[in-house]
Amino acid sequence: MKRFFSLLALLSVSALILTACGTGGDKKNGGEQAGDAGLYDKVKEEGVLVIGTEGTYPPFTFHDESNKLTGFDVEIAQEVAKRLGVKAEFKETQWDAMFAGLDAKRFDMIANQVGIKPEREEKYAFSDPYISSAAVLVTHKDNKDIKSFKDLEGKKAAQSLTSNYGEIAKENGAELVGVEGFTQAIDLINSKRVDATINDKLSVLDFQNQRKNAPIQIVDESKDAAQSGLMFRKDSGKLVEEVNKALAEMKEDGTYKKISEKWFGEDVSE
Repeated sequence: MKRFFSLLALLSVSALILTACGTGGDKKNGGEQAGDAGLYDKVKEEGVLVIGTEGTYPPFTFHDESNKLTGFDVEIAQEVAKRLGVKAEFKETQWDAMFAGLDAKRFDMIANQVGIKPEREEKYAFSDPYISSAAVLVTHKDNKDIKSFKDLEGKKAAQSLTSNYGEIAKENGAELVGVEGFTQAIDLINSKRVDATINDKLSVLDFQNQRKNAPIQIVDESKDAAQSGLMFRKDSGKLVEEVNKALAEMKEDGTYKKISEKWFGEDVSE
């Protein structure tokens, strides 16, 4: 009988230990969630907002002649950080790796013309839209076959594989050729290794303005303008709220318009 009660006591202690371990694990998971929810406090304490971006997507995020990272999105993000009272620190990566980098907490947010769409909103948080632009279809000037999105059926389109534009090309029957960014897509068109690319109208217009002799043309434009936002992990909570406040203040005091006109010659917030 003594042995029975001893065994019963031992089992009870073991159960308590396992329960405590399980509770500790829950606290750890809760702590991670709380840590993400408290991201704003972390950013303020460290004095740095870490931002993921491509650095290969003019005029939004690219390197100028002196190799300095610049562009519309870069200046918007820098101004946001300034209004949060912290320093903007950029980490460059390829488009298809940015989302994984955000998931892995390599960045606090992404500033790279990320389109706001339902499937992304299921996993990520977005700021209020800070720019609006339509998708355009670009081909070589010698092209005679492609005049609309529908003509992409069976054609090769240079696209970032996880971008909104890649999905539009795929929906219209194109064979996707993966690229790291806008510049590479244009290079493939110039060399006629692909038939087309779908990209942001503002990017294409800026490229044509900078390189007037480039042998490319816009042959079609989508009717619906897409809105982009700064992107965060879910439960980034107060950081998203404070970024939205900063964006609203920038539009109200004219700072946004000034940055917009510098890069596009007009206000592109709507």
